[in-house]
Amino acid sequence: MKQYLETGKIVGTHGVKGAVRVQPWCDSADFLKQFKNLYADSEGNRKLDVSWVQPHGNIVLMAFSGIDSIEKAEALRNKIIYIDRDDVILPDGRYFIDDLIGCTVTDADSKDVLGILSEVSSTGANDVWHISKNGKEYLVPAIEDVIEKVDTQNKEVSIHILKGIFDDED
Repeated sequence: MKQYLETGKIVGTHGVKGAVRVQPWCDSADFLKQFKNLYADSEGNRKLDVSWVQPHGNIVLMAFSGIDSIEKAEALRNKIIYIDRDDVILPDGRYFIDDLIGCTVTDADSKDVLGILSEVSSTGANDVWHISKNGKEYLVPAIEDVIEKVDTQNKEVSIHILKGIFDDED
């Protein structure tokens, strides 16, 4: 599992004192308020000390220590920002999307392999898991009634099949 996980992208500057606008790639903009450090690379080599964070609609306004001018902030434009997974305690039933991708999905009842979890989409009401098998993609709602077990350590997920989703298989 990756130690440093993508959590957003710096999409622009805010003001002239070095603040940036971040497009969050997490459940909510408030999630980013808990971090004292973010990273500008996937290896954790370029630490960004967070000075302040302010959710602002669908983006997050943020400032980092040492980034004190619009020119320095502009140099961060289009950078992906990362979190250290050790800085997060996920509640039960919550997972990092990175950890779900690549999991083998099986039928909780028959134990048949349904495919590989290839993508997760956010719809607002609930996430939707994209399960790929033999060139076909199946969309499964990630809801309590469907998900039986998630084991990201072993890259395995078991689900209860909803009528109509996998009915096209012969």
